[in-house]
Amino acid sequence: MDHASHFEREVRAFQAAARQAADTGGAPLVPSCPGWSVADLVLHLGGVHRAVTSVIRDRLDKSPDPSDLSFAALPPDLTGWPAPEQAPNLGPIPAGLLDWFADGAAGLGAQFRANDPGTHAWTWSAEQTVGFWLRMQTIEAAVHRWDAESAVGTARPIHEEIAADAIGQTFEVMAPARRAWRQAPGGAGERFRFRRTDGAGCWTVHFDGDDVRLTVGDKLLAVGDDERITGGEDVRSGVGGLDVEVAGTASDLMLFLWQRIPADGLDVRGDREALDRYFVLVPPV
Repeated sequence: MDHASHFEREVRAFQAAARQAADTGGAPLVPSCPGWSVADLVLHLGGVHRAVTSVIRDRLDKSPDPSDLSFAALPPDLTGWPAPEQAPNLGPIPAGLLDWFADGAAGLGAQFRANDPGTHAWTWSAEQTVGFWLRMQTIEAAVHRWDAESAVGTARPIHEEIAADAIGQTFEVMAPARRAWRQAPGGAGERFRFRRTDGAGCWTVHFDGDDVRLTVGDKLLAVGDDERITGGEDVRSGVGGLDVEVAGTASDLMLFLWQRIPADGLDVRGDREALDRYFVLVPPV
């Protein structure tokens, strides 16, 4: 999968949606990001891009100091820019904000192109590589592109390669991290299967105490403690042995796991109440 190309394409699509929002003379609310407008979304994603660029370019050993915003390269005149403490900021969206976003996204894309994915870089995860940021920011760009398009019209599905990658990343990276950040309750053996209907792909996740164990095909990944164990479980057809199975396109499964769409449009088999408990085990950030 060419993450860098996907990142650049998703960022361009995000910019197009943001400029469409700006053309309305305001900053539409983002339905999938309660409390944010498109202006707030642009500022958020642009800030993330600048922070990650600084981490990679400057070889930082931690996240940039939030009390020193020099990494963000903000212009001296912020008239009309969204103020995070006043969200939702309803616009109008200043042209300078959109230009600042475009420059920051291009800078991060250049860092991804210039550095091997295996190059060491600080991250908030166990994986300390540029490749972690490339994967993470490709997914985030796609999700927020969907958010921005939803605010101005009908959002296009997530590209199937990004979506399938994001489903695995949800359980390999995000679920253990979110559980730790929010001190989620221990798992009691719950098993959820997410089955793709528009291509190959089946992910079974097992919550056992503090561990999050992901089965993809016949490979068991014990993600909670960073172990990688081959074998151990077979992916079976149907709901046998599971609390619930959720089937849908890769895009819809990803958007559900990232809490962008409800389960109503998916094929849910088994214990629907167990599926509702999923978001207790993996709380939002």
